[in-house]
Amino acid sequence: MAEQKSIDWRKHGVKIIPSDQLDTNTPQTEGMNRAAAITHARTGAEKIWAGTVVIEPNAKTGAHHHGELESIIYVIKGRARMRWGENLEFTDEAGPGDFIYVPPYVPHQEINARPEEQLECVVMRSGQEPVVVNLDLEPVEEPETVIWTDDIHR
Repeated sequence: MAEQKSIDWRKHGVKIIPSDQLDTNTPQTEGMNRAAAITHARTGAEKIWAGTVVIEPNAKTGAHHHGELESIIYVIKGRARMRWGENLEFTDEAGPGDFIYVPPYVPHQEINARPEEQLECVVMRSGQEPVVVNLDLEPVEEPETVIWTDDIHR
C-alpha cells in the first residue's frame, strides 16, 4: 500500500483576498482601472485570473483584446455598453447581475453608459498572463445592436 502524503491545507487551502488589498500593478487600458485579486503570484492560481474593473461615469476604454484568453465580466453596478468587432461595429448592453463573455482575440471596448455613476465589474480570465493588446482602430459611428440568443434554450 502506497504511503499517502499529508497536505498542509492551512498553506494550500482557501485564500480570502480583502477588497482593499487588490493589486493595481497590472496592464491597464486607457479609461479603466483594473485591479487583480486572483493571480499566480498572489494566490498560487494556475489556470485563472480574476480582478475588478472600474470605469468612471460617461467614460470609455480604448479598443483592445486579450490574446488567446477568454474573459468573463460580471456587472456589479452601473450599465456596461460593449462594442466589438474589427471597427467596433457591434454593440449591446449589460446591467447589474449580467455576465458578458469575450472570446479570444475579439477587439472590444467597454463603455460606461451612465453619466452619473461608476461602472463596477468583476473580471475573470482563462489564464494567468496579463495580456492586454491595446489597438489603434477607427470605430464606426453607428454600431449595430446585437442581442445574444441562447441556441440551446430558444
